Amino acid sequence: RFQIQRGKTDPTSYKSLGDCFRTIFQREGLLGFYKGILPPVLAETPKRAVKFFTFEQYKKVLGYVSLPPGLAFAVAGLGSGLTEAVVVNPFEVVKVTLQTNQNAFTEQPSSFAQAQQIIKTGGLGSQGLNKGLTATLGRHGVFNMVYFGFYFNVKNILPVNKDPNLEFLRKFGIGLVSGTIASIINIPFDVAKSRIQGPQPVPGEIKYRTCFKTMATVYKEEGFLALYKGLLPKIMRLGPG
Repeated sequence: RFQIQRGKTDPTSYKSLGDCFRTIFQREGLLGFYKGILPPVLAETPKRAVKFFTFEQYKKVLGYVSLPPGLAFAVAGLGSGLTEAVVVNPFEVVKVTLQTNQNAFTEQPSSFAQAQQIIKTGGLGSQGLNKGLTATLGRHGVFNMVYFGFYFNVKNILPVNKDPNLEFLRKFGIGLVSGTIASIINIPFDVAKSRIQGPQPVPGEIKYRTCFKTMATVYKEEGFLALYKGLLPKIMRLGPG
């Protein structure tokens, strides 16, 4: 929700994370926090499978190229992220459309009905179920590149601890830092994706069309920090994850 609002004059603007939680609860009820839950649930298994399977495959292919191990991890992560984005983007389009619907949970269409409506009006391409694909490619590609590159390089530097509890904390800490740094670096792509896939400012007019043009528009109209909207909830979700 933070990433979609367009400045303080936007009628859907939230003052803070707490205000966002409070407003959604008051307007849409408890179930309002679970809008669009089905698409990510359905996407999570193939998404994780593609993410880690392709990472290992790209890593094997890069083994035939004389790249430093650190760079090989990052490039393999980039490849896995780009592949993952192609799988997950249609689910993201449906999810964002449902989450930006401010009607009560019981009044909004189901995930399948929403997907059918998107296909009916925009088709399967860049105006329909694959809207914002470039931004999603950037979001997942950059995230996985930073995450895998940082995680495996730091994990190999820090010594393994014989105590299983301390070893768990070592890996968890590295993963937490990796996810946090990756979230900070890739969030401009996330904001662009949300603007492109979410409702446009003027119904019937497409303002946010392409990834980098959307970033430039957000920067020009709302300032540099607007490209980092929603950073705190993003870190709270992806850091521990």
